[in-house]
Amino acid sequence: MHQRTVVVGSRSGLHARPASLLVQAATRQPVKVTIGRDGQSAVDARSLLSVLALAAQYGDSVVLAAEGDGAEAAVEELAVLLARDLDATP
Repeated sequence: MHQRTVVVGSRSGLHARPASLLVQAATRQPVKVTIGRDGQSAVDARSLLSVLALAAQYGDSVVLAAEGDGAEAAVEELAVLLARDLDATP
C-alpha cells in the first residue's frame, strides 16, 4: 500500500469546487484511492459526498492511500492536486 500525508492547500478547504476536482481526478485513476483525516475513517476519494463529509479545512493534513498497480502514481498525482489552492485564479 502506498500512502502520503498532504496538507490541504485550498484556502477554503475541501468545499464543493476543490472536492469536485479531487473526485474527478480520483475517478480517472486505475486504482481506488482513499482519503482520510486523523480520527476519522478513510473514505473513497471517488465519492463527492464522502470527501465533503471529511470537512477538511485549509492547512489540515489528510492521508491519501491506494493499493495495486499504479497506486504510487495515483497517490502522487492527487497529492500534488490537493496541495494546490484549487480556488486560485489561473
